[in-house]
Amino acid sequence: MARPVEPPDPTLLHQAALVHLARYSTTRAGLLRVLRRRIARWERTAEGEPEAIGAAAAAARSAARAEVEKLAKAGLVDDAAFAAARARRLARSGTSRRGIAAHLARQGLGGTTVSAALPDDPEAELTAALALARKRRIGPFRAGAPSDPDARRRELAALARAGYPAAIARAALAMPRAEAEGRLLSARQEEV
Repeated sequence: MARPVEPPDPTLLHQAALVHLARYSTTRAGLLRVLRRRIARWERTAEGEPEAIGAAAAAARSAARAEVEKLAKAGLVDDAAFAAARARRLARSGTSRRGIAAHLARQGLGGTTVSAALPDDPEAELTAALALARKRRIGPFRAGAPSDPDARRRELAALARAGYPAAIARAALAMPRAEAEGRLLSARQEEV
């Protein structure tokens, strides 16, 4: 016979939050989602009166919100630091400003936090476009000469779909390979 599982109390939620934070970087909204999923899982498997289970789950959801706020005040969950670090990583991997903004919004971050984390420099946007071009082997990183105008249109379209403005995409695709590699290398060295 399975032993009855107790509803998630503040102590259990605190421990679950710390275990999650030890493994993953997250936002307030992300940590709250994790704790709410834990509560929902308990709610689905709990045995007893539905009214009592619902009341216990509501109390646990309230305790989860309080726990996230407590951890944020303690500095263990920092949305601004998360946004800045994630924006840097995404830009290095070739994600445009628009793509970074969309990713951070999916993580539950709001307008001022997202706008503060986004790179302002158009040169940073060009460097990110070059990183994507290298990844896709287009523009200065393609194997052969750009003889086909349809191939160039496809390359422009790939950068446009990734969220780059037309001027940035054209500049990235027209840049000589040596200059593009130098720009990516200097950007990597600036981070260290």
